[in-house]
Amino acid sequence: MVRQIKQKPMNWIERLYIFEAFRGLWTTLKHALRGLLRYETLPTVPYPEIKPEISRTYRAKHRLMLRPDGTPRCVACGMCATACPAHCIFLEAAPAEDGRIEKRVLRFDIDHLVCVFCGLCVEACPVDALRMDTCDTSYVFRKREDFVTPMYQLMSWDPKDYPQDDLQSQMAPGGTKNKQALDAWGLKVN
Repeated sequence: MVRQIKQKPMNWIERLYIFEAFRGLWTTLKHALRGLLRYETLPTVPYPEIKPEISRTYRAKHRLMLRPDGTPRCVACGMCATACPAHCIFLEAAPAEDGRIEKRVLRFDIDHLVCVFCGLCVEACPVDALRMDTCDTSYVFRKREDFVTPMYQLMSWDPKDYPQDDLQSQMAPGGTKNKQALDAWGLKVN
């Protein structure tokens, strides 16, 4: 159903447009003077000193999820690399020693210069091994090669930085649920 918005007809003063133009200029002048005279009232954040609050749902830098024993959750199925429209994910697989999975990942690299941060790789992952909830949005490197993030950097995150209700993150080594997860897996607790 089409929704029509009824507008009231313009009067003769509004049809001249000169008063409307001055009204727009007055609004611009008010905002400019506010920035010059009352700078502290502007809705800005002094970025390098104070970082803005970033939501966990924001698609930021990637991280590889870990199993309770510290190995990556990735089963090297290649669905993330296939779903990636920028073709920035590179992975190599090897047979797994663990009988629960068929393959394990040897190499998992993401080229963040090519990545468009669309999140399709996260959606395609069948085992929730890849996430984009690090809230890390700043990438500063001197060489192009440094923008390629290898597997060990994708796995170097701390469970303390993530909420307690994120059970998958808390089951990783160093998390609050790691001991229970190791017991459930039947592994020894050191």
